[in-house]
Amino acid sequence: MEAKAIEIQNELEQFINPVKREYLPKFFKTGKGQYGEGDKFLGVVVPDTRLVAKQYKNEPLAVAAQLLQSEWHECRLCALLMIVERFKKSDEKGRKEIYEFYLSHTKRINNWDLVDLSAPYIVGGYLKDKSREDLYTLAASTLLWEQRIAVVATAALIRNNDFIDILRLSELLLHHKHDLMQKAIGWMLREVGKRDKDLLMQFLDQYSKIMPRTMLRYSIEKFTEEERKQYMKR
Repeated sequence: MEAKAIEIQNELEQFINPVKREYLPKFFKTGKGQYGEGDKFLGVVVPDTRLVAKQYKNEPLAVAAQLLQSEWHECRLCALLMIVERFKKSDEKGRKEIYEFYLSHTKRINNWDLVDLSAPYIVGGYLKDKSREDLYTLAASTLLWEQRIAVVATAALIRNNDFIDILRLSELLLHHKHDLMQKAIGWMLREVGKRDKDLLMQFLDQYSKIMPRTMLRYSIEKFTEEERKQYMKR
């Protein structure tokens, strides 16, 4: 499995862009005390990482596990994109295995793009017709990225007009201090508003006065200018 993981890393290295290698650590805030502290980047863009992931999507989960231990961000992303592709083609037993694998490796899903490109498809996808208890366990975690997994996973539910969990999670995490979580919650609320604006407005009428402004601003992006002004005044 280690040899296959090395092979996949070598494939990724064929796509290294020196400009991106310089830029990405700054973009993903890898400096001391920042949310991505210590993360390392080869300099491979997402479309190229996807190409490699699709090439190796049928590899055993043990290969993905090996890649998730990599110091390189793109290797971890490739592992996640591989299992997202595999999840799409799997039966119920296979999906359960991938879901459980994913939840057992959340400490290595440790930047916002890693979460956003995987959680809706695996966690949200698996829980569409199941108990959502795991979302609340993740939301109660002390790890920022597990909290974000809980919130962003609801994108898959929202697409099915299933809004209850994102509204409940938004209430639970309403006073979250981290900008990345405020943005994630606001983003999901905005997605609710695209499908049921009245429901979002009911939520905002109750909570907009106490929501962090970043969360509120993201949630009302699709409102009219006048509506945005009214909510931001509060």
